[in-house]
Amino acid sequence: MEQQARERELAARLRDVRQRMARAALECGRRVEEVTLVAISKTFPMSDVLALAAQGQSIFGENRVQEAKDKWRGESGQSVAGLRLHFVGRLQSNKARDAVALFDVLHSLDRPKLAQTLARLAQEGLPVPRCFVQVNTGEEQGKAGVLPDELDDFVSACRQEYRLPIIGLMCLPPMQEEASLHFALLENLARRNGLASLSMGMSADFEAAIRHGATHIRVGSELFGARG
Repeated sequence: MEQQARERELAARLRDVRQRMARAALECGRRVEEVTLVAISKTFPMSDVLALAAQGQSIFGENRVQEAKDKWRGESGQSVAGLRLHFVGRLQSNKARDAVALFDVLHSLDRPKLAQTLARLAQEGLPVPRCFVQVNTGEEQGKAGVLPDELDDFVSACRQEYRLPIIGLMCLPPMQEEASLHFALLENLARRNGLASLSMGMSADFEAAIRHGATHIRVGSELFGARG
């Protein structure tokens, strides 16, 4: 009975998020189909993933390579066809080989060393995931991400030197600042670099992100509830 109650809860949460996505898209003249919902399943069990998958959610996000390996390479993960996995945490270069074997999309390409590692793996014949470049829009000290003033050169190097499949930009706005300002900045940076995809917006601000052109929103607690 507890599992059935949890499945009903997750189904209701997913319906609510989808409705909010649709309203936000309508408000700015977009189609909700333009926005990909990435369900951030980190720390939650595979049973929760399967419950959302049964409701039609097919894209999930994890932020730790080892946790994702343990969860998604088990029997339950392999039994669900059509699910795709995105990496949304900071990727250590020594975990890159495992990551490219597991993930379809990387949201956090944030430094030359990682770009070089991915390029080397590609030269070995491994399929490198499509990548978002993470931008430190708030220019916060100690925070991952390419600084806005350095972004053009980094994107150019990823494309021309490293030959990586760059599809867009990602940001994590400073918690104490208005997220919309950072979403607008990321949108402008993407347009300047000819990038069509924007990974921005989480549980607290995904509606604002949609209004600023987000193509991928990363929603965790609104779908799964608070983490322990």
